[in-house]
Amino acid sequence: MQTALLLLPDFALIALGVLLARRGGFAPQFWVGVERLVYFILFPALLVHSIARTSFHAGTALGLVQCSLGITLAGALLGSLALAFKPDARRFASGLQCAFRFNSYVALALASRLGGEPGTATMAVIIGVAVPLANAMAVLALARHSGAGLWRELARNPLLVATLGGLAFNLAGGTLAEPVAALLSRLGQASIALGLIAVGAGLQLRQLGVSRWLVGWFTFVKLGLLPLVAFGLAQALALPPAEARVVLLFGCLPTASSAYVLAQRMGGDGPLVAGLISLSTLLSMLGIPLWLGLLG
Repeated sequence: MQTALLLLPDFALIALGVLLARRGGFAPQFWVGVERLVYFILFPALLVHSIARTSFHAGTALGLVQCSLGITLAGALLGSLALAFKPDARRFASGLQCAFRFNSYVALALASRLGGEPGTATMAVIIGVAVPLANAMAVLALARHSGAGLWRELARNPLLVATLGGLAFNLAGGTLAEPVAALLSRLGQASIALGLIAVGAGLQLRQLGVSRWLVGWFTFVKLGLLPLVAFGLAQALALPPAEARVVLLFGCLPTASSAYVLAQRMGGDGPLVAGLISLSTLLSMLGIPLWLGLLG
C-alpha cells in the first residue's frame, strides 16, 4: 500500500495524459510534437546528465550490468517462444520488442520516487546498458521489413547515441561544466513529466483483438516472468537492498512507447505495438506496486 501511494503521482501523470488527449482539445499533431520533443531532445539530455554524473563502483556496477543484460536477454528469449503459435512474421517481429523493451520515462521517474538521486543513478546504469542491447535487438528483428539497414537505424537512434555518449564521457573521466549540467538537468526534469503525460496520451487498445495469443504471451513475459527473473538475478548476485529494489523495478516496467515509433518507421505492425504498449502500461500500474510489495 505504501509503495502504491508513493508511485501514485507518477501514475497520475499518465492518467492526466489520457484525459488531456481525449478531453483537452489538443490536436493529434500536438502529441506527435510532444513525443518528438521528449524522444529526440529532453530524454537524451536526461540520459547524458544521469549517466555522466554516475559513480561506477566496480562490484555493484558489475552486478547491475549483469542484471540489465540478463533481464533484457531473458525477455527476448522468452518472447521468441511465441513462434510456437506460428504467428504472422511481420506481427511477430513488431511485437517481440514488447517482451523486452522498457519505458525509460517510467523507469527514471519511479526510480527517483523510490530511491531519490541514488535510485536515479542506479537506474541510469541499468538502462545505460540495456538501451543499446534492446534497441539493437528490436531494430534487428524489424530490419527485414524496412528499407533502412540495421547500422543506419542504430546510428540514428537518439537514446542509443545519448547513452553511448554519456558512458564514453563518464569513462573518460569528464566532468560536466556547471552551465552545461544545469541545462541538461532542466531538460531532463521536463522529460519526466512530459514523458509520462505523453505515455498516457498515446494509449490505444483497439488492435488487441488481433493475434490474441501473441498479445497475451508477450504481455505475460514482460509483466509476469521478467519480474521473477529480475528478483532471481538480484538475489543470486547478492545486490544491496536499495539496488535490488531498482533492479526489480526494471523487471516490472511496461514496454517503451518508442517501440511504436520504431515499428511504424520500419514497416512493422504499428497498431498492434500501440495496443501492446497500452496494455502493458495499464497493467503495470497495478503490477509494479504488487511486485515491489511482494518481492521488494
